[in-house]
Amino acid sequence: MEKLDLSQLDNEEKALEIRYVVAKYIRYWPWYVLFVLFFVIGTYIFHRYTVDEYSVAGTIVIKANNTPEAKILDRSRIFSGQYNLENDILMLSSKQLAKETLAKLHFDVEYYAKTNIKEIELYDRSPIRIEVDWDHLQITDVPVQLDILTDKTFKLKPDEGGFFDFNPARASGNEELFNRVFTFGEDIQTSRAKFKVYLFNPGRVGETIVYVLRNPQALEDRMARSIGITLVNAMASVLEIRTTTTVVDKGRDYINALMESYLDYELREKNRNAENTLRFIEEQLGYLEDSLRRKERELQNFKVENRMINVSAEFSDILNRMNRLDEQAQELDFQLSYFASIKKYMEGKTKDYSQVIAPSVVGIPDPLLNGLIQTLVTLSQDRRKLLASVNDNHPDITKIDVQMDKVQDALVENIDNLISNTREKRELLQQDIMVYEDQFRALPEAESRYSAIFREYQLRENLYTYLLEKRAEAGIARASNVSDNAILDYAKRGTLVFPKKQQNYIMAIALGFLIPFGFLVIRDVFDDRIKDQRGLKKHFMIPQLGIIGYSKKDTNMVVLEHPKSAVSESFRSLRSAINYLASDKESKKILVTSSVSGEGKTFTSLNLASVMALGSKKTVVVGADLRRPKLGSYFNHSEKKGLSSFLIGKVSEEDIIIPTANENLFFVPSGIIPPNPAELLQTEKLKQFILYLEERFDIVIFDTPPLGLVSETIDLMRLFDINLYVVRQNYTMKDHLVMINDLFNNKQVNNVYGVFNGILDSGYYYEGYNYGYGNTYLYSQNNKYMYNYYGEDLEEKKKRFKRSKNWLKTFWQKFKKGLNGE
Repeated sequence: MEKLDLSQLDNEEKALEIRYVVAKYIRYWPWYVLFVLFFVIGTYIFHRYTVDEYSVAGTIVIKANNTPEAKILDRSRIFSGQYNLENDILMLSSKQLAKETLAKLHFDVEYYAKTNIKEIELYDRSPIRIEVDWDHLQITDVPVQLDILTDKTFKLKPDEGGFFDFNPARASGNEELFNRVFTFGEDIQTSRAKFKVYLFNPGRVGETIVYVLRNPQALEDRMARSIGITLVNAMASVLEIRTTTTVVDKGRDYINALMESYLDYELREKNRNAENTLRFIEEQLGYLEDSLRRKERELQNFKVENRMINVSAEFSDILNRMNRLDEQAQELDFQLSYFASIKKYMEGKTKDYSQVIAPSVVGIPDPLLNGLIQTLVTLSQDRRKLLASVNDNHPDITKIDVQMDKVQDALVENIDNLISNTREKRELLQQDIMVYEDQFRALPEAESRYSAIFREYQLRENLYTYLLEKRAEAGIARASNVSDNAILDYAKRGTLVFPKKQQNYIMAIALGFLIPFGFLVIRDVFDDRIKDQRGLKKHFMIPQLGIIGYSKKDTNMVVLEHPKSAVSESFRSLRSAINYLASDKESKKILVTSSVSGEGKTFTSLNLASVMALGSKKTVVVGADLRRPKLGSYFNHSEKKGLSSFLIGKVSEEDIIIPTANENLFFVPSGIIPPNPAELLQTEKLKQFILYLEERFDIVIFDTPPLGLVSETIDLMRLFDINLYVVRQNYTMKDHLVMINDLFNNKQVNNVYGVFNGILDSGYYYEGYNYGYGNTYLYSQNNKYMYNYYGEDLEEKKKRFKRSKNWLKTFWQKFKKGLNGE
C-alpha cells in the first residue's frame, strides 16, 4: 500500500488557506479603491502645496599637518590628525565662518513670487535687488509686497499672505512705507527702514514680488545650523558639506562660498607667522637704519678730520679678526634675545601663540626648538578654530590644552638649556675679543679710534644686510603660501529630499490597501459571529448536514411558493442528506433547534417539511416553541388551539393536526402560550403524541425552543431520530456554540447535525458545487446549469441583465455590493 505523503497535504492546505484569505478580503475591493483614491489625491494635494527641498553637497580635502618635527615628538599620539579633522568640522560649521561666507552673498534679502499656492523663492531670478543699510534699524522677517509699476517706479504694500496662510499679523509697524510710489535707486528711509531698490529686468514690469529682510545675526545662526558635515571615507580625510535648501542655486552658492571662505581662513592663519616675522624685521630695520646712518657720518667725519685714507696691514688684520668675533658675538646676543622673548612669552601662560616667530625664520637652525614651536603654533591655531564654535569647557578644548601644557613644559626646558649653552659660548667669545682689543690698544691712537668707529659701523651694516635678506625670504614665503586643503568637488546639482514623491505615492497606495484591510481584519478579530464555513468548522464540533442559502423572497414559504429558486434547491439537498440518516426507520422524527431566536429554525422546519411533502412524504411540522409561537402565522392560521391545548387536555390529537394546500403537508400550531411550557414539554402526554404522529406520518418535524435559552430542548432531543442544529451566518455567536459542543462531546445528545443557514452569495463562500455530509450537493447562484434548468431564476436574471445594460449602472451596482462585502 502506498504511503500517504502528509507534507504534501500540509502544503495543499496552506495554499487553500492563502486562497481563502485572499478571496475573503478581495471582495471588499471598492473600499480599497476608495481609500487608494483618497490617499493618492491627498498626496497630490500635499505635493502641490508643499515647497520642494533639495540637498546640495560639495567635498573638500583636509590635509593633515604631518611635519617631521611632529612625527619625532608624537610618542603618545597627542598630535594625531584625527583631532585636526574634528577641528576642521567644527570650524566649517561655525558662525564665524558663516558670517564670512554670507558677506560674499546676497542672502539678507529673500525674494518670492506672488502666488496663492506655495512660496516660490526667486533668488537670482528676481527682477529687483534691494541693498539694505544694516547700520540703520530694520524690520526683519516680515513679508512686504512690491508692485513694479513702470521701469522707473514701484509701490510697496503689506503682504496679504497666501491661501493657506492664517497669520493675520503679516506686516505691521511700518505704515510709512506702504501705499506710496517710489523710484528705483531712490534712498528709502523711515524710522524703521533704510534701503534702496534697483530694477535689473525692465521686461518684467507689472509683476508683483514679495521680499523679506533677514536679520544678519539670525541668518548666520540659521545657516551655520543648516550645514551637515560627514566623512566620505574612513580611510581618507575628505569631508562632504551638505545643506538642505528650497532653491538649488542658492544652496550651491552657499556651499561653494563656504568652502572658499574656509580655504581663505586657513591661508590667513598660515600667513600669520610670515606676517609676524615681517613686522618684527621691519621694526629692527627701522632702528638699525638710523644707527647705521649715524655711524656712517661719524666714520666719514673722522676720516676728513684726521686725513686718513688707508690703514696699515697689521691694523687691517686685527680689525678683520675683531669684526668676525663681533659678528659672532652679535649673532649670539640676537639668539639670547630671541630665547629671552620666547621664555617671557611662555611665562605669560597664554594659549594664543599666533604672535610667536619660528626660530628658522630668524636664523636659528635648531630642529628640536623649531619643531616644538611649530607644534605649539599648530595647536594654538586648532584651539582658535574650535573656539569659533564651542566654549572653553568643551572636551576638545580641554584635550588641546593638555597637549599644549606638555609641549610648553618641553619648550621651557629646551629654552633654558639653549640660553645656558649660548651664554657659555658668548663668554668664551668675549675672552677672545678682549685679547684682540689689548693688541688693538698697542696701535696709534688715531688708528685705534678709527678702528672702533669702523667696527661699530661694519657691525650695524652686516646686521642690516642680514635683516634685509630675512625680510626678502619672509616676503617670498608669504607670497608662495597656498592652502594645504583643497576643494575636491564644487556643489553643482541638488537632490530632492522632501517631499519624496515616488515614495509618498507608493505609501499612499499601500495605506489605501492597508487601512481598510487592517480595519476588516480587526473587525473580524473582534467579531464573535460565525462568518463562513471555515469559522463554523473551527467552532462547531457537530457534523454539518446541509447549507441553506439566504432567501431574498418576501415570504417564508420559499419551497412551496418558489420551488425553482436556489434556496428551494438547498432544501432538496438537505432532504437528500436526511434520507441517508436513520434509513431503517419507516417514520423519521426530526427536531430542529438553534442557539438563540432569529437563527432560522422555524424557517428551516417549515421549508424542510415542505420539501419532504413535495417528495411524496406525508409530513407534519409541529410548533413546539411554546414561548414564542410562529409556525401558525406562517400558515396564516389564527386559531388559538394547538400543542399546548392538547398537552393540558383540552383538545384531542385530531383537533390540532391541520392540513395545508399540499395534500402531504400538515402542521400543528403551538397554541396559546402556557405559564409552564418546560413542564408541558416533559410530560408523558407529549411522548404519546410523538408516537401518535410517528404511526400516521412518514416525517415528523418538531420546531423546538432555542437550546441556549431553555432547558427542555435537551430532553426533547433524546426522543428524536435526527436533531438539526441551525447556525446562521453573520448572526450566531461563537460562544453560543459552546453548550451544544459540550453536550455532543460528552455524549449527552446523539444524532445531532448542523445546518448552516442564511448563506449570502458573497463570491467566496461557495461556488459551483459545495459538498457536505452525505455526499449531497448544492447549486450556487453562479451555476449556469441551474439557470438553464430552473426557468424562474433564469428569467429573473434576464430581467436584471436588461435593467443593467448601461455599464455604468452595472459597475455601480457591483461597487455597492463590494462596499457591503457581498
